[in-house]
Amino acid sequence: MKLSEIREMNVTELNEKVYALKEELFNLRRKQAVGQLEKGATISTIRKDIARIYTVLREHELGIMK
Repeated sequence: MKLSEIREMNVTELNEKVYALKEELFNLRRKQAVGQLEKGATISTIRKDIARIYTVLREHELGIMK
């Protein structure tokens, strides 16, 4: 997910997206524990997407709009 796409979303959409990504991350971690996960890199990309969304949410809180 690109940063420009994230910045176009409003706060409620961002919160919903974080929730969905956290669910997906949970499922991937469960698959990894069982040994069914094929691409381990997907976990890191989802974690980075969550961090990007939290950064944009914080920008909204501080009033920093780019």
